[in-house]
Amino acid sequence: MSKNAALLQALRGGDRSALARAITLAESRSVTDAADARVLIETCLPFSGGALRLGITGIPGVGKSTLIDALGLQLIAQGHRVAVLAIDPSSARSGGSILGDKTRMERLAQRDEAFIRPTPAGGVLGGVARRTREAIILCEAAGYDRILVETVGTGQNELEADRITDLNLLLLIAGAGDELQGIKRGIMESADLIAFTKCDGDAMQRATSARRELLSAIQLLPPRASGRRPEVLLTSAMQGDGIAELAERIEALHAADRESGHLQAKRSEQGLHWLDQSINFGLSEAFVADQRVQAAMPALREAVRAGTMTPSSAAEELLRLFRTGDAPRP
Repeated sequence: MSKNAALLQALRGGDRSALARAITLAESRSVTDAADARVLIETCLPFSGGALRLGITGIPGVGKSTLIDALGLQLIAQGHRVAVLAIDPSSARSGGSILGDKTRMERLAQRDEAFIRPTPAGGVLGGVARRTREAIILCEAAGYDRILVETVGTGQNELEADRITDLNLLLLIAGAGDELQGIKRGIMESADLIAFTKCDGDAMQRATSARRELLSAIQLLPPRASGRRPEVLLTSAMQGDGIAELAERIEALHAADRESGHLQAKRSEQGLHWLDQSINFGLSEAFVADQRVQAAMPALREAVRAGTMTPSSAAEELLRLFRTGDAPRP
């Protein structure tokens, strides 16, 4: 049995370590690994597509991991197997990421029916990692029927999560301040559900008032492609309040979209989007790896740094080299 076949067999059998190895293979930038990953993912494709894919976003500190911990346990109690793909922000300076989600989802991490995979964003905009879509396919092939994608949580650029999930859950916290308004404008239109978190104790009154105001504001938004505007719920993951209702609404919306045909239409459009994205990624990698580009890059970067050449002129010269294969201009 080949190495890939053995990995597939273990993955299909629900082996979590095999699933982790498969995702690592998909995320690898090695040329050899890329070829193996492509074959593995294509082999897994017929076993994917049946899961509910939920994107979960919100500003840092809103309680995404705590809510996912509670929601995941609720879904497991309903008989589901839950995979969490937690996208961590990568440091622009060091390239490192936090990758601490297993400690922040302690109860869920202890369950055999759950799989938690922290992945660095790697500088990719949009709140998701480059290979998140492939990771979803692998998780579904491994038998996980509820996929939760926890996005970076850094603001406007998280709209890309809508291109990879079936439903989007936006988490808000009452009294977070005016900085929340910018996120509302950008992400609100991509939300299928909105939940206020940490609604317990003294915070409940603020959350109730904020929910009332938000419901009025939502009426000014255009409806989603599904024809709906987002519902707004109140939750407290620490107390367990509102989690069962949240899970119920997620399931109901997904069932409605499946029955109406909206789910299939959305996933078809997502496939075309990721075709375009894959072309962009591939062209970028080919450009950076081109020997003529590599040879000319240091001098052109120095010219831009010194102010003797504009960035656009330097970029055009590098693109010319890449497109034509000509020698650098003197």
